[in-house]
Amino acid sequence: EVQLVESGGGLVQPGGSLRLSCAASGFTFEDYGMTWVRQAPGKGLEWVSGINWAGDTTWYAESMKGRFTVSRDNTKQAVYLQMNSLKPDDTGVYYCHAIYGPTKYWGQGTQVTVSS
Repeated sequence: EVQLVESGGGLVQPGGSLRLSCAASGFTFEDYGMTWVRQAPGKGLEWVSGINWAGDTTWYAESMKGRFTVSRDNTKQAVYLQMNSLKPDDTGVYYCHAIYGPTKYWGQGTQVTVSS
C-alpha cells in the first residue's frame, strides 16, 4: 500500500519556524521527484517547493525563496520542508506529493497555522 504521511505541522507565531516531514512507503521512493503543495483556507492548491530524485536539485515558489528549504533522505524514504520566518499567509494545509512520470501520490496533509 502506497503511503505518504506528513507530520510536523502546528501553531506557530509569525517569524517562527517549523519542520515538516513526509514519510513514504509502498513505492520506490528514490525514483520519485517530490514536491510540497499547500492549500490556504478558501483557496486552491499552491505549489511550494520541489526536489528531484537525487536531492541535488531544488525549486521554490518565489515567495518561499530564502525562507523554506526542501531536502530528502532516500535511505529513510523521507522528504522534509524546513520553514523559517513564517508569515500568517503561510497558513494552510501542506501536502507532500510524489511524482514519477504520470504516476502521482498524495499525502493526507498537515495543518500549519501562523498566528499570534
